[in-house]
Amino acid sequence: MRLVFGLVLIVGVALAGGAVYLARDYISEYQAQLDRERQATQDALASAKIVPLVGVIVANRTMKYGERLSEDDVRIVNWPEDAVPEGTFLDLAALFPEDADGDRFIRRVMEKDEALMEVKVTNPGEPAGLISRIEKGMRAFAIRVDVASGVSGFLRPGDNVDVYWTGSVSADLEGGNRQITRLILTNVQLIAVDQLATSDVSDTTIARTVTVAATPEHIAALAQAQNTGRMSLALVGAQDDTVAAAVEVDQQKLLSIEKAVAPVKVEKRECFTNIRRGGEIVQTPIPCTN
Repeated sequence: MRLVFGLVLIVGVALAGGAVYLARDYISEYQAQLDRERQATQDALASAKIVPLVGVIVANRTMKYGERLSEDDVRIVNWPEDAVPEGTFLDLAALFPEDADGDRFIRRVMEKDEALMEVKVTNPGEPAGLISRIEKGMRAFAIRVDVASGVSGFLRPGDNVDVYWTGSVSADLEGGNRQITRLILTNVQLIAVDQLATSDVSDTTIARTVTVAATPEHIAALAQAQNTGRMSLALVGAQDDTVAAAVEVDQQKLLSIEKAVAPVKVEKRECFTNIRRGGEIVQTPIPCTN
């Protein structure tokens, strides 16, 4: 009987010891978790103190060109103060003024959580059409293009192009005309392709016209070029900031043909002297001294 009691006592002490050991591990793990969460909270508070935040208005959904902007389409999120893009709206009262003459419209495609900037929306009451994309001092001009001159349909509004003109010009003194191709304008911005003024295009289309924004002087040059020859466009790379030099190519330059220079005929010079013989004056040839 005493042996059984002793065995039960030993088993009970062992189970109690195991329970205490497991409880101690659980409490230690729980305490470590609390310490980690407390440290993370302190780090977050320290980061918030180190990096000042400011409320920035962002898009609440994906918005496409021409859509009307309402207060339900935006929300305010915290943004690092030193990383706020220039022209970003920070106040709903500035984005939706009480004395506004009309609604704002989307000028450029915006994704969800993208910061709302002045260049991406119209002024209150201003339409989102082509007229809102023409900067001060610039004018819009349409250029006729086809699959060859329009870079095979890869042109999009917002792209920059170089404009080349091919036509006939009068030769110098020989009469007739010669065909040349000349670069007439560089880095001209496209603001519309056909009737499409947004770059949100999912497929390739062959345009019949492209509309560019240029100064009145450049538009006069484009109009003259379009009426006297054929214009072709060359797409400029997105990261290309080089300035193209003057370019002119004719058939002779294209084929590396050097123009023959006619030899200059030099007339032989003769010198004379007058000699009086009696009552007669006779011309006698002499060597030329100069």
